[in-house]
Amino acid sequence: MILSREPTDGPFGRRLRESATTGRLSAEKELELFHQDRREHVETLIHPALQGGEIVILDRYYFSTMAYQGVRGFDPAEIRRVNEEFAPRPDLLLLLDLSLDTALKRIGVRDGQGNEFERRESLQLCSEIFHSVQDDFLRVIDADQSIEQIHEAIMTTVGPLLQSSSQ
Repeated sequence: MILSREPTDGPFGRRLRESATTGRLSAEKELELFHQDRREHVETLIHPALQGGEIVILDRYYFSTMAYQGVRGFDPAEIRRVNEEFAPRPDLLLLLDLSLDTALKRIGVRDGQGNEFERRESLQLCSEIFHSVQDDFLRVIDADQSIEQIHEAIMTTVGPLLQSSSQ
């Protein structure tokens, strides 16, 4: 089993992560870096792992780019189309869904301040974009529950798939 995240720790992903503290990039440059980071991720880790029979679990993927770059004015459907030209579609997409009020409270507990994507209007639009994904691989998990309940819901969803893949 391979665990990874996006943006990655590669050169393009690092630039994206650094921009969170050094100042936002233009929307166009940010989207370009997300695509470059994902291409490298797919080529160097995801495809080889899948071809080797591994299970790949990612914290964020192109659906997050659809949502967050959609907030910046890009067409989420076009972002998806571009990504699916080179990035494999997932077998399972877990959407940890929580109310805006809960999200804002958790952001406040974390650091007291949200970034531009953590404002009510942006979070609402992100949620709408995530919920626009209509595929049989999408499973919505109620994240307004306790951590233990969220964990149980995830394991109930993922467990059977992990068992069937190990056989």
